[in-house]
Amino acid sequence: MPAQLESGSAAATAVKAANAAKDRNEKVDFKMVTFSLAGKEYGVDIMSVKEIAKASRFTYVPNAAPFVRGVYNLRGEITSVIDLRIFFHLPAERKEEESLESLLILRVDEHVFGVIVDGIDKVVGISSQSIQPPHPIFGDINVKYIKGIVENSGKLYIILDVARIFAPAKEEETTAIETARGIRADSRANAATAEVKAAGADVASSFIRETLASFRTFYVSSLNEAWFEERFAEWKREKSGKDLQLHEASDAEDFVRPFFSPGTGRLWEDDYIQAFLDTLPDTDAKSLNIWNPGCGKGFETWALACILRRRYPETRIKVWANDSDLLAISMAPNMVFPENIPDFYAEFMVSGRNGLSFNQAVKDSVFFEFHDALNPNPLPPLDFILCRDMLSLMAPADQKRMLDDFYEKMKPSGLLYLGVNERPGEGWSNAGSEAVPAFRKES
Repeated sequence: MPAQLESGSAAATAVKAANAAKDRNEKVDFKMVTFSLAGKEYGVDIMSVKEIAKASRFTYVPNAAPFVRGVYNLRGEITSVIDLRIFFHLPAERKEEESLESLLILRVDEHVFGVIVDGIDKVVGISSQSIQPPHPIFGDINVKYIKGIVENSGKLYIILDVARIFAPAKEEETTAIETARGIRADSRANAATAEVKAAGADVASSFIRETLASFRTFYVSSLNEAWFEERFAEWKREKSGKDLQLHEASDAEDFVRPFFSPGTGRLWEDDYIQAFLDTLPDTDAKSLNIWNPGCGKGFETWALACILRRRYPETRIKVWANDSDLLAISMAPNMVFPENIPDFYAEFMVSGRNGLSFNQAVKDSVFFEFHDALNPNPLPPLDFILCRDMLSLMAPADQKRMLDDFYEKMKPSGLLYLGVNERPGEGWSNAGSEAVPAFRKES
């Protein structure tokens, strides 16, 4: 074959190979969202990006790592927010608290994270075959978190591997790149990612506290903190990795349902009555004064009046029962019950045309009144105060006001009865049982 033909054939083959390579490189099969960090261009796989956002005033997370800016309520979904610049030890411009930050909302497995970057640019489509492996010359960040490098339209992009950035922490391992302070980047990053992973769950309780107040007017404070922490741990187990947050009133209702004391909204049952009787002290007093704020429709008031008459049959009993619900309190004095009530109440009932009602002796011992307990309420020194669960439905400042009022009105030997999951704290000593918490004021 002539030399010219051989040369032409080789050239044609080379052109075909070049064109094939060009076709491969021009095939767009990878899209990335591009952004800037400390003057360099970065990208992440668009499949990892849930959305982009602008946000400020993140909720502070106590004792979190420096790169954790807090958490962000993204339409009810609690999102941990990290500053990617600080995470990678890059310079970060300090902004005013109100200034909006550029956020990439990333979804990694079942978790959602927000990362702060300097600026978000655009979506860029490239051929995956044009991505080159990372190289140590990109030493601003640890190469283990770089998926690759790609050039597009005159810009060089560093593609991050978000799955590795947010992977669970592993045992400490040696890395090729040290930070400027001589701290191994891997050990720092591993510890950091562990904290970021935990941040959402750790601070979700803060948002649940807020939403309980909004949806259910239930306020977490020192009064019920122990119950809340136990319930939150149970809630996490129930959800098993699902969204922990309360998105509507029914979610809040589900969360607080185990909080309330036995017999709420009905006459107390025999077991609870006996447990209550066991807490009552002996007394030779001629009369006993009792306050029942937040009595609602009066079920617990009537139950208490019967219990006290059983325990102190020769003593004058006077129960002041208040509630700010006008409809409920107006119905309380004339309640009528069906025949199938607990046996304990039989001796205190009389039968009428419409059912059973309490006898006159019990009725004479109870005074129902429309009244807001937060307003002044002149009462004589009290032997007992019954206020089950109501305090937890008040703002913490009002809880304190009520407890101070209880302390002032209570006799030194008196007992304060709270809900089964409420504890008054300082100034009160335990004088009841686990089933029926009762407290005596300390002098």
